Amino acid sequence: MPAYALLAEVTDRPGILSGLTKVLADYGANITYVDIHTGMPTMGIYFEVTLPEGTAIAAVLEDLHKVTGVQSAAETPSFSRIYGKRIIVMGGGAQVGQVALGAITEADRHNIRGEHISVDTIPLVGEQALAAAVRAVVRLPRVRLLVLAGALMGGDIAAAVEEVRANGLFVISLNMAGTVPDAADLVTVILVKERVALRLRVWRPRVHRKRQGDRRILIAMRKAARRIRPHQRVDQPDRADRFSECTSCQTDEDAAG
Repeated sequence: MPAYALLAEVTDRPGILSGLTKVLADYGANITYVDIHTGMPTMGIYFEVTLPEGTAIAAVLEDLHKVTGVQSAAETPSFSRIYGKRIIVMGGGAQVGQVALGAITEADRHNIRGEHISVDTIPLVGEQALAAAVRAVVRLPRVRLLVLAGALMGGDIAAAVEEVRANGLFVISLNMAGTVPDAADLVTVILVKERVALRLRVWRPRVHRKRQGDRRILIAMRKAARRIRPHQRVDQPDRADRFSECTSCQTDEDAAG
C-alpha cells in the first residue's frame, strides 16, 4: 500500500478532526501517524497514511477540501523522509552532554552520505523522572535507539528499560553503577584523556572474533598523553571479567601509524 504524508490547514473548531478522518476512512486509508499543530486562528493537522493500490491521492485531497473548516490540504514530505531515524540521549551530569556530542558527530558522518538520522537529548536526574522518560520514549515517533548516560541508574529505571526493549527499542547504556547496564542491549564507555571526557567510542573489530557474544564489545580506553591502547573488553553478562585486556588488536589509528 502506497504511503503518503498530508497536511491540512484548518479552522480550530470542534469536529474538524472527525471530518478529516471520515474522508480518509471512506477511501480505505490506514492512518499510521497524526500530529496537530495548534495556532490561531488556524491550525495544521498532519497525517501519515497508507492508501489501497489504485487510489488517487488527488481525489482524496479534493474531498478533504470539501470538509467545513478546511482552508487547504496538500501532500507534503513525511517526517521520516526529512528527519529520518531518531536517537534519544537522556541522563545527567557531564556524561549526557558528551554522549550527545558523540551521537551528533556520528550522525553527521552518516547524513553526509545521504542517510537521515536526528538526535534529541534531555538532561534528567532522579529515578522516577528518568523511569517515566524511558517509558515515554516508545510513544515518540521514529525513535530507533535510546542511550542512557550517567553515573548511577537502577531500580525502576532498569525495569523501564526492560519494558521498552520488549517493545523493540534498542537501548545502549554507559558502563555505570546500578542495574541499568545489566538491562541494556549494549554497554559502552566514554573516552577519557587527562581526566576530561571526550566522546563515545566503540572500537569496531575487523577480524578479531575472540569471545564476541551477547552484549560484549571491545572498548578503546584513551590514556593520558598516550595513543588508544590497550583495549579493554566490556563483558556485561560477566561483571567479574568486564575489563580483561585484549592486546592482540589494533585500532584504525594504530594501523595507520
